Amino acid sequence: MILYAKNLGASATVLGIITGMLPLLVIFQIPAANYIGRIGYKKFVYAGWGSRVIFVFAIALIPGMAFLKDQTKLALILFLLFIFNLLRGISSCAWLPWISSLVPNPVRGKYLAADQAFIGVASCAAFLISAAMLGNHPRDWQFAAIFFVSGINGIISLRFLKRIPDVPVPEEIRTSNQPVPWLAMLQHPPFKKLLMMNLGWSLSYGGISAFTVSFLKTATSMTEATILVVSSVFFLGALMSLWFGRRMDKLGSKPVMVFSSLLWIVILSVWLLLAGKYIRPNPLLILALQFCMGLGASVFNMSNVRLAMVVTPEMGRNHFFALYSVVANLSLGISPVLWGILIDGVRDLNYDLHGFNWNRFAVFFLGAGVMFMITTFLKVKLDEPAAKPVEDLVREMFISSPQRMIARVWPR
Repeated sequence: MILYAKNLGASATVLGIITGMLPLLVIFQIPAANYIGRIGYKKFVYAGWGSRVIFVFAIALIPGMAFLKDQTKLALILFLLFIFNLLRGISSCAWLPWISSLVPNPVRGKYLAADQAFIGVASCAAFLISAAMLGNHPRDWQFAAIFFVSGINGIISLRFLKRIPDVPVPEEIRTSNQPVPWLAMLQHPPFKKLLMMNLGWSLSYGGISAFTVSFLKTATSMTEATILVVSSVFFLGALMSLWFGRRMDKLGSKPVMVFSSLLWIVILSVWLLLAGKYIRPNPLLILALQFCMGLGASVFNMSNVRLAMVVTPEMGRNHFFALYSVVANLSLGISPVLWGILIDGVRDLNYDLHGFNWNRFAVFFLGAGVMFMITTFLKVKLDEPAAKPVEDLVREMFISSPQRMIARVWPR
């Protein structure tokens, strides 16, 4: 979608809006949470996800409308994406309470790691298929074909969604007519710290997926197909989350979160050097960055969701999860728009200082890196009673696990 919008002449701000629209519209989880008890988890999710597939097929029609100007196509895409993401935002409020009720606490880390791994493999395959379909000089019908395949897979996903066992909504939640104490929920200390950390993370991470693609498209000679192939490696990094899953159940979510922030600071430092033309881009370096980005994103996502399951009280869980999702996603949606405005605002910047070129992308990567430093501090302050120090995770990664592996293969 980012590449198609770029082909239609979208500015950085418009790319930010496209990227941010999905998380922004999660705000509708707050009013939607009141209806989960009446409808049930499974029906609520299935109805919303089924409805949004219709709009994927509508999007697939836009590239074929040759009689429309590019700006008109872009406007139609934005309108259909709005409805698609609105339906997703409403229906997703039942997802976390549903999964939390299905998956026992002792194995949530293992489950979430497997979840991230499956998402990574499927997303990598999707990017590779898209790259093969687009080729080096994509035309409108090729983008339409990709969107159509997306709609077909949306229908297939509904079949599997229907096979997930339902969980009855607790009676006290289903029949409660008490007003929701949103302010009291916001002031619950462990939950408040988690929300503050998510605000920092979202402002750090929100624009990275869109503007790394924009950087590769603008500042390198990579074609659309090459960018998609390179970007597919991002999702292979999610496979590493399988290793973290079992350790997270033993060590806690907090050390994994801190590790992810430290990894992102290193990643953004390399992107900054690339954007400043201090080092030259080469395929192996870009592939390594994409892999590490996938690892950093996946381990954060699973540890973040697991910690939310831990600190969220049983009573009022539907509304706690709705508030958690809205705060995290609202900031995640605003972030790329703000970064896009900043990038457009300094688009003419081109200043050399001691061999480093300050330009719009260098400013973005520097700003995102600083935000990750702030996020690291917020993660250290999180409440998780059973969490071990981050040193234990580092010891497990670089000392204990390698020793066990060597012991298994070393001849006795």
